[in-house]
Amino acid sequence: MPEITITEVTIPASLDAADAAEFIACVDVRNAVNEHDSGTDELSYTAEELLPGWRKTTFEPKRLFAARLDGRLVARAIYETRTEEAADTAWLGVEVLPDARGAGVGAALAAHLETIARADGRTRAIVYAPSWKRGGIRIPSPTGFGSVPAGTPEVRLLQSLGYRLEQVERGSRLPLPLAASVLASVREASRAAAGADYRVHTWAGPTPPEWREDIAHLLTRMSTDAPSAGLEEPEDVWTVERLLEDEALEAASPRTPVVAAAEHVPSGQLVGFTEFTVPAERSRPVNQEDTIVLREHRGHRLGMLLKAENLRFLDEVSPGHPAIITYNAEENRHMLSVNEALGFVPFVYEGAWRKDL
Repeated sequence: MPEITITEVTIPASLDAADAAEFIACVDVRNAVNEHDSGTDELSYTAEELLPGWRKTTFEPKRLFAARLDGRLVARAIYETRTEEAADTAWLGVEVLPDARGAGVGAALAAHLETIARADGRTRAIVYAPSWKRGGIRIPSPTGFGSVPAGTPEVRLLQSLGYRLEQVERGSRLPLPLAASVLASVREASRAAAGADYRVHTWAGPTPPEWREDIAHLLTRMSTDAPSAGLEEPEDVWTVERLLEDEALEAASPRTPVVAAAEHVPSGQLVGFTEFTVPAERSRPVNQEDTIVLREHRGHRLGMLLKAENLRFLDEVSPGHPAIITYNAEENRHMLSVNEALGFVPFVYEGAWRKDL
């Protein structure tokens, strides 16, 4: 029988540190899995881009594990949780190299992560698992929107471990550049719908001091306003302190945040924002991160306005990227309609699975 060994990976202070080699090797595993399963390198990140996220431990505790099959590194696993009110939940992830699948490595890592979660007093585990297979027998999401393929290795494993499908996420890709006439038309229509009560601010890099409290509030609302179906994602509270720590760590990354935010002029408060993270290399795609418009300010086409304005701003500060990649819940029809109007096309569906521990 092949021997499976699981060890915890030290998160290095820098990639030049003496203990950085295993972390870098795990990034290589991540990228190899994504490239094989997706057929493209557009989902790859460098170790330099990923390390800042792993060093965010004050508010987002996380641990990284490596699995070896007969001594060869073949998989990595992620254990992530939160503090205070959100501390009852653990987010788990497992990635196994294609030539090591079927040997029990994924199941061993999943059991290892669940053992840690139970020991930590977590009562719920959530797993987001991409399913690349198209067609065939499908398992519908209980939300009524989207499905995942039945019988694939990741689905069989999750079901055998007692996870239940709660939601389906859509990964979408927007080829760039967007036709100038399309962008101008979208901006004009959304500006007219928003009216004089709303104006857009843009910036690249850290949040301007005058908007920090508002952005922290909007990030908190991301965890409560975004559709989470039966996952019952907990409230994830952001403060200015957390925002500053996050941005200080991300300053070490070669990726640049590019942000458009909507101000409600009568109140002087930000009521929505959208963010890209932009790689230094123009040959690589941009990632769409959070987008939110507060519930009480919806119905003014602010989501479309924010995305259009950030596309314009991206072309100003970092033109030439081939595409934008984004993920949305399938039942988030409003945001999907915005994306589809801009030209985003689905490329993967991801199951969101839950298990009560």
